[in-house]
Amino acid sequence: MTDLDFSGKNALVVGGSSGIGNGIAQALRARGAEVYVWGTRANASDYKKGEGSDLTGLHYDRMDAVDFQAISDYHAPFEKLDMLILSQGIVVYNRGEFEMPGWMKVMDTNLNSLMACSMKFHDMLAETGGSIVIISSTAGYHATKGNPAYNASKTGALGLTRTLGQAWAGQGIRVNGVAPGLVDTKLTKVTTENPKRRNAAIATIPQGRLGTPEDIAGAVLYLVSPLASYVIGQTIVVDGGLIL
Repeated sequence: MTDLDFSGKNALVVGGSSGIGNGIAQALRARGAEVYVWGTRANASDYKKGEGSDLTGLHYDRMDAVDFQAISDYHAPFEKLDMLILSQGIVVYNRGEFEMPGWMKVMDTNLNSLMACSMKFHDMLAETGGSIVIISSTAGYHATKGNPAYNASKTGALGLTRTLGQAWAGQGIRVNGVAPGLVDTKLTKVTTENPKRRNAAIATIPQGRLGTPEDIAGAVLYLVSPLASYVIGQTIVVDGGLIL
């Protein structure tokens, strides 16, 4: 068995129905894990591959990440859990985050739900000596024009990663994170589908390209593997050099 063989392991990817989370889910499945994903649509068939979704071989459940009672009441279809990947996230454009409804929607999804999910599966992860990986953003390291809630939520995710890492390491749970830069997903279409904005964004990335969900998945595979057995509370920036 290699360090990146997850045969016999169970993973849950919240937000695993599309985008970065879907890339992570498929990377884990390709390496032997049994992978469960949560998404917001009624059925797996409601997602299309052209939308950045590939649910082939994944177990799907509908879950609204901001329905904290539903998360608490959830009856898991797995008896053990080795990896919990928290990749849920939204952004509200057109200055909607400067109004409280938009602010709360983003904070509940991007930050508060992280704690709800972590607490829900804490005991399962303690039993297996499992890992949590929180997907944040490079927005946690700089201001984000027009999106105060997105920025605050991602900055908060960095702090939560550190604090849960410290709190739960002694219980056998490793908590770490990944902070993606500009990744081409439906969440970033406002930039990536506008040629002028896309070119301007790429010009700020030393590697000269946008990131992919597979780029982020590589860092996650490391963090949940035995290779990272002594890594606690850290967030790896995966951004092609963007924030350098």
